[in-house]
Amino acid sequence: MDITEYEFLMAFFYAIDEINKDPNLLPNITLGYHLFDTCGYHIKALQSIIIILSGYTKNVPNYCCKEGSEVAGFVGDTTFLTTLAVAEFLNIYQYTQISHRVTDLLLSDRGKFPYFYRTVQSSWAWYQMVISIILTFGWNWIGIITSSDGTGEMELQELRKEMMRHGICIEFVIYLTNNVDINRSGMTVIEKSTTNVIVPKARCNEPCPLGYRKSPTEKIHACCYHCGPCSDGEISNATDNDICHKCPDDQWPDEKKVICIPKTYEYLSYEMDIMTQAFYVTSLLCSIVTLCVLKLFIVFRDTPIVKANNRTVSFILLTSILMSFLSVFLFLGRPVDITCMLRPMSFGIFFSIAISSVLAKTITVCIAFKASKPGSYWQKWVGEKISNSVVIICSSVQVLICVIWLSVSPPYQEYDMHSYPGKIILWCNEGSGIGFFSVLGYMGFLAAVSFVLAFMVRTLPDSFNEAKYITFSMLVFCSVWIAMIPAYLNTKGKYMVAVQVFAILTSSAGLLGSIFFPKCYLIIIKPNRNFKKYILKKSIHNI
Repeated sequence: MDITEYEFLMAFFYAIDEINKDPNLLPNITLGYHLFDTCGYHIKALQSIIIILSGYTKNVPNYCCKEGSEVAGFVGDTTFLTTLAVAEFLNIYQYTQISHRVTDLLLSDRGKFPYFYRTVQSSWAWYQMVISIILTFGWNWIGIITSSDGTGEMELQELRKEMMRHGICIEFVIYLTNNVDINRSGMTVIEKSTTNVIVPKARCNEPCPLGYRKSPTEKIHACCYHCGPCSDGEISNATDNDICHKCPDDQWPDEKKVICIPKTYEYLSYEMDIMTQAFYVTSLLCSIVTLCVLKLFIVFRDTPIVKANNRTVSFILLTSILMSFLSVFLFLGRPVDITCMLRPMSFGIFFSIAISSVLAKTITVCIAFKASKPGSYWQKWVGEKISNSVVIICSSVQVLICVIWLSVSPPYQEYDMHSYPGKIILWCNEGSGIGFFSVLGYMGFLAAVSFVLAFMVRTLPDSFNEAKYITFSMLVFCSVWIAMIPAYLNTKGKYMVAVQVFAILTSSAGLLGSIFFPKCYLIIIKPNRNFKKYILKKSIHNI
């Protein structure tokens, strides 16, 4: 038996005798004990527990075959593996276990081991003591010898975390198969190492190998790229230099924080981003569809369906929708100053022309029904002049807003170096936030007016009353752009641009589909309805 264990055992006997002698400590209770030598084997430790609980004659788990005294608790064991096995076993039966030797942090988890207690400090105190000594002598380049069992690895992980937090680096770790022997490979590692400081982490009483010594060394290694004292954006490319260097704004440290490497640029790239390719194909297809509708309306320009509600305004509306689809290409690819200026101006002006055209169509419907009564004052306003004037005036206001925006504080290309680690966000700074939201606000105003007017006249009888289609198109348009604003404000980089592109495509497709697809259906599928005779008959029936 180890002399240390014998000393602990004698102290235990003495404590039991003293407690039993004093009647005031535990009145009417006499302490006894069962003593077993587990020899450091967890199987033997568990067998000893079962013997104590069930009795010496029959070892039956969950049964007590003895009479008289009750088991109050267990003391021991002295090794981690046997103590861990006993602690897990006693958790089932809810018996207290007291350890006087094991210091491992794993057993400090009160959730897993609520009945385990110890009379010594955990390894945390040992960590702090070792680290304090190392820092006192200025050592930060050390080797560690630890045991190869589970406790050695777990304690090494905790010790490594604390050492790295204090800027102490570990050159090597040697695992012992027992508490004495260091194999040949371990000796080779020690001989080739550059440190003279070795920390043994293995309850180990043997002396250090011959030629090695807990002595001061003049070798100082900062190795901050191993231990990580350099903050984000810094490197240290010399092992004997404790100064960390900041990388340039357009560069970032590699994984080991040894060299600076260029940051990656983020934008809606044609080559690298599948989202860009999806927007490209969608915009191209929508533009082709719009061109087909425009061609169809030009071919059938003299038919009643195309003439209804001012065909000139219809052509302007189709052209503005086409230009809105094509403006998406300004948002794709690497942004530059010119594209940054053209982006908001293009969709702002083209959409304003489109919404102005829709408003002109809505006003045309209103005037047509006002002038249908004989002798009506509104008859003199019937014609294309009022519609064309609405488009020109309303669009000119948006053009004026854009010109003022460009004159005062135009958008420009900007590099965002700091929002995302390792990335440079290429984006367009709006220049003047007031200008940007003035463009959106004016578009919203035109859409709201068109929606209200169209909603008011949506039920008026007419074969080609577009009001109900305009109502739905404005509902889609307003919903898309209202939802876009918070999404736009809460995103950055290419995703902020993607929100804009999605809003442009969706609202443009809503205008095209809601207003023109019903007419295309009649022109292509129901050509018999595209005659003045049918229109008159339908109108009389509606009246």
